[in-house]
Amino acid sequence: MVKIGFIVEGDTEKIIIESAAFNAWLTAQNISLCHPVIDAKGGGNLLPQNIGAMISTLRSKQVDYIVILTDLEDEASPAVVRSRIGSADTPHIFVAVKAIEAWFLADTLALQKWLGINDIVEDKPEETIGKPWDRLKELAQHHQKPGPGGSKPNFAKKMTKHFGFTTATAAQHPHCPSVKEFCDSLIVLGQQQVQL
Repeated sequence: MVKIGFIVEGDTEKIIIESAAFNAWLTAQNISLCHPVIDAKGGGNLLPQNIGAMISTLRSKQVDYIVILTDLEDEASPAVVRSRIGSADTPHIFVAVKAIEAWFLADTLALQKWLGINDIVEDKPEETIGKPWDRLKELAQHHQKPGPGGSKPNFAKKMTKHFGFTTATAAQHPHCPSVKEFCDSLIVLGQQQVQL
């Protein structure tokens, strides 16, 4: 199996990567997850001068690839984020547009289960007027359902453990290219046998 180490922007990304469903999907792609998933504790910490120690930690565990997962937030494009973070040591950088919570909006089955509404679909999860987190709150309020609460990590735990969220299902959404790119690229890495 190909061993991949992850460096993620924050708690929500870490919860998704460490979820049972994501790990089962990785195994099906011939990928083993290196533990621990490293939480950079904010996108501002994902800079070349800060990630060297994180990369060293993963390399000491003899990973085949290192993958970084972060949010676009208010940057102009994923290319800007990649250039800010990247170096020759980190070629696999994935950027959730606008934020990782867009992926929750893209998993229609999990969204429907969370809201208890069978026909709800978020057409353009990466093109919400505000942040995807705000859109999740709007949807709950509009449909008079309990909202996501005040804690993004707690909501991520609920989505992955109770409502069936998976990146693989989100990647099937026709208008959420960042999660599709993430999953498709991991599938390709799982087919490789090249060491760092």
